[in-house]
Amino acid sequence: MPGHFEPIPGGGAAVALDEVEISIIRSLAVQLLELIGPGEEAADGESDPLAELFAEGPSEPPADPVLRRLLPDAYGGPGSEAGDEEELRAYSAEFRRFTENDLRARKRDDALAVIRSLDALTVAGEGGAVLKLSGDESRHWLGALNDLRLAIGTRLDVTDEDDTEVLYRLPDSDPRKPMVMAYLWLGGLQETLVETLLA
Repeated sequence: MPGHFEPIPGGGAAVALDEVEISIIRSLAVQLLELIGPGEEAADGESDPLAELFAEGPSEPPADPVLRRLLPDAYGGPGSEAGDEEELRAYSAEFRRFTENDLRARKRDDALAVIRSLDALTVAGEGGAVLKLSGDESRHWLGALNDLRLAIGTRLDVTDEDDTEVLYRLPDSDPRKPMVMAYLWLGGLQETLVETLLA
């Protein structure tokens, strides 16, 4: 179980993590939350589901490249069919206006689920713990791991599989090496969690 998820009875997953791994994942999830931003709340601190249903989000894509990757345009961009650019931008703006708030909320929920499950862990005497997730928690973790990898990959300029191969060959002296190690490690966790959920 060390370093990879395994299935547990009832449809969940478990992974053994040491204190450093727990700290890294938690820190990355907190950074992701800060990047996504806070949700909209009513004046009394309670969210209003009806208001959220009709709330409109932004119509322009975010300036930050990581947020643009996490909250992509629905139309246009690389690989899209040729068409009227002005029309595609209008469609993307309209789509973003009605979907971005929900997408941000889902990503926030995923990151918060990761933080809460890590905070609930009791670290054993040897400095580690076994994280056990229900099926629902596993899906939140899968979403958060995907978002974390997308965020780190964007910062590392990873655009395809060839870029990933280059990362393996970076010298230890390269300042990007810790971020690369986190990217690859999170990829391994994500892959084994997907396999666990499909088992």
